[in-house]
Amino acid sequence: MNFEQYQDYLIDTATSLLSIDSASGFTSNVADYLLKTIEELGYPVFKNNIGNVIVTIEGEDNTEPVALSAHVDTLGLMVRSITSDGMLMITSIGSPLLPSLDGEYCNIHTRDGRVYTGTILSLSPAVHVFPDASTRDRDEQNMAVRIDEIVHSKEDVEALGIHAGDFVCYDPKTTFTKSGFLKSRFIDDKACSALELTLLKIMKDNDIKPKHKTYICFSTHEEIGYGGATLPKDIKELLVVDMGCVGLDLNCTEEQVSICVKDSSGPFDYEMTTRLVNLAKKHNLDAVTDIYPRYSSDALAVWRAGYDTRAALIGPGVQASHGMERTHIKGLMNTLELCAAYLELI
Repeated sequence: MNFEQYQDYLIDTATSLLSIDSASGFTSNVADYLLKTIEELGYPVFKNNIGNVIVTIEGEDNTEPVALSAHVDTLGLMVRSITSDGMLMITSIGSPLLPSLDGEYCNIHTRDGRVYTGTILSLSPAVHVFPDASTRDRDEQNMAVRIDEIVHSKEDVEALGIHAGDFVCYDPKTTFTKSGFLKSRFIDDKACSALELTLLKIMKDNDIKPKHKTYICFSTHEEIGYGGATLPKDIKELLVVDMGCVGLDLNCTEEQVSICVKDSSGPFDYEMTTRLVNLAKKHNLDAVTDIYPRYSSDALAVWRAGYDTRAALIGPGVQASHGMERTHIKGLMNTLELCAAYLELI
């Protein structure tokens, strides 16, 4: 199978997903995009009560269902309070690397559907004014959003319809370089969500089905810990498709697919990870095994919810996770092919 012919579709799909604001708890727009896209591909799809989007694909054998799961929710911020001079104090959604947000543009979404723009700033934002401009902590107590509206008081801001609890979604700044790098916030995990959509297109275009009944899942609360808690109950194996880590004491590069054998919750299923290692070798994929001590995924949510489900995790190497992330098309394609091999499409 010629996977390279699907690179443009993968890039276009990733770009579309990354352009949609979808912090955890604010995912209806990205779910609508998924539903429309998947329906256009011709698959039955539904959104469950909590917001996860799930595709069911009949296999050659339907007795041992498997699932792939990526998440479309992202890190984000929320308005915590409004200062007397009209700045928005913030609280984190998930665990964004807050110092990296200093100076980033953002959208503020009100409960009545209005969207305002702004900039996330240190409360000492000017070197000509503040002696601690370069040294002040960049955290929730010392950063705020400056709204791009004429406001001078809390009352001015509230008159715009902005209140505590409104979502603040920051600019992903998505760029694909000529050298093959994807630079963007929220590669974790919209890049892998784009991989799942690409896999659906491959199966449809080539009129092929997986060996086992397969659920392709897009979870919407992974960044806050319970995205996998309401996946279909009959899943026997879950392959989480999420970012691979690059950095200290790790093997993976951005051009590779990482097979995580252990994260903060403990080892993944031994037989599954061994099978993935062997599949990568069989298909000459650039893959490594790694351990992520500061990482958890939808697999943990599945286990905590009491599922009797084996699980493993793979993903493209992503540098600077939860900050200004980067991966490479080679890592994405290696991950795509390993997913296809796992489903026995190749």
